[in-house]
Amino acid sequence: MKSILQSIWAYRYFIISSVKTNFKARFVRSKLGGLWMILHPLAQVLIYALILSNVLKAKLPGIDSQYAYAIYLMAGMVGWTLFVEIVGSSLDVFISNANLLKKMSFPKLTLPLIVVGNGLVNFLLLLLAMFVVFASLGHIALGAIIWLPLLIFITLAMAVGIGLTLGIINVFIRDVGQVMSIVLQFWFWLTPVVYTISIVPDKYHDLFFLNPMVGVIVGYHNVLVYNKAPDLGLLIYPIIIGITTLALAFFLFKKANEDMADLL
Repeated sequence: MKSILQSIWAYRYFIISSVKTNFKARFVRSKLGGLWMILHPLAQVLIYALILSNVLKAKLPGIDSQYAYAIYLMAGMVGWTLFVEIVGSSLDVFISNANLLKKMSFPKLTLPLIVVGNGLVNFLLLLLAMFVVFASLGHIALGAIIWLPLLIFITLAMAVGIGLTLGIINVFIRDVGQVMSIVLQFWFWLTPVVYTISIVPDKYHDLFFLNPMVGVIVGYHNVLVYNKAPDLGLLIYPIIIGITTLALAFFLFKKANEDMADLL
């Protein structure tokens, strides 16, 4: 473990420069540049808000705004976008960089860290845009912002743990990436991003909370919408899932590291 961490630290500038290069490359010859990373998710939020706001506007107690549903939706989408981007990118992180791995000698675990770096840059830009939109709508979401780093950390832990575990398996069984893209679509609708938990029948609540992202997204809503601390009881399960999947990913990586090199 110590040797792996030391090797990653030795390549820290490679990780940072890769994140910078990826950011610049995505917007070469683009007039709007980094704004596209903000416009795409905000456009999705706008679509959902226009379609569903009339359905759910009466079920958002505690939000004194005519734009209550749009605010609620943006708060949930910012957390979900971070999660799904890192999971999705981690699924093929080794496969898509196979040529690089063959040409250069560097720790493979730097690749997931580059994915995390890219995801965090996108997240922070989207978060900044969201706060600007909130301010323009008259919603100030700073009362409990001190809890936001905890939610980000839990989101990252689960996303990296799940994504890296499946990414390693995907090297050996390429169907995993295809299946997971479908699973993520169902997972989105099983998470209270575009609706509130109150519309889920009580008899299904225990089953509903088996989804670890439920507690996390509820936390984002509490902090960014209701200006209050997240329910820490709801975050215990996601933390356990994050730690467990990270440990599993590390275990699988140690076991499959050499075999992956041959298959790639």
